[in-house]
Amino acid sequence: MSEKKQLTEQESLQLITEMIQKAKASHFHENGTSAILWGSVIGFCGVFTFFKMHFGWNTGSFDVWLLALIAIIPQVFISIRERRQRVVKTDMEAAMGAIWMVYGLSIFALIFYFNVIGGQTESLLRGDGMEMMMKNLQTGEISHLYPFAPSQGSLLLMLYGIPTLTTGIARKFRPMIVGGIACYILFTISCFTASKYDFLMNGIAGVLNWLVPGLILRSRYLKGKTC
Repeated sequence: MSEKKQLTEQESLQLITEMIQKAKASHFHENGTSAILWGSVIGFCGVFTFFKMHFGWNTGSFDVWLLALIAIIPQVFISIRERRQRVVKTDMEAAMGAIWMVYGLSIFALIFYFNVIGGQTESLLRGDGMEMMMKNLQTGEISHLYPFAPSQGSLLLMLYGIPTLTTGIARKFRPMIVGGIACYILFTISCFTASKYDFLMNGIAGVLNWLVPGLILRSRYLKGKTC
C-alpha cells in the first residue's frame, strides 16, 4: 500500500509539473521591445522612402534603409538582456526563437540577392555575347537596361508575414495574426502598384506587423510588473 501511495504521489507531482510547463509555454513573455524597435525602423524607412520618391526629395547618397542595419546593434543588446532575464526557456519559446532567427537570416539573404543578382546576370549575359536593352516608346531611343530583381518590396512584404503570423497563431495573440494577414494583403496589392507605393506598404506593414503588437505587448508587460 505504501509503495502504491508513493507512486501515486510521484505521478501527481509529474502531472502538476507538466501543467505548469504548459501554462508557461502558452503565455507570451516577450516585453515587446524588439517588435517596437523594428516596427518603428521599418515603418519610418518605408514611409520616408515613399515621400522621397513621390515629392522628389534630394537626400544625396544617404540611404535611409541603412537604419535597418544600424538597428541590429541595439537588437543584440536587447536579445542578450532578455536571455539573461529569462529563467525558464520552454520548448515553445525555443521554437519561436528559431523561427525568428531563420527569418532574420532570410531577410539578409533576400537583400543580398537584390544587390548581387543584377550584376551577376549582366556578367553572365555578356559572357554569352548578349546585353539587355530597353526602348523608349515615345522617342524611340534605345538604351542599356541594367538587370534587376522586380518588385523587391513585394517579396519583402511576403517574408514579413511569415514569422509574425506563425507566432500569432502559436501564441494565440490576435494583434500578430492581424498584422501577419495584413502583410499578405499588402503583398497582393503591391504586385499591381509602382515601386514607390511598395515602399509605402512596407512602412504600413512595419506598423501593423510589429509596432502595434509590440506596443500592446509592452503595455501588458508593464501592467504585469506593477501587479
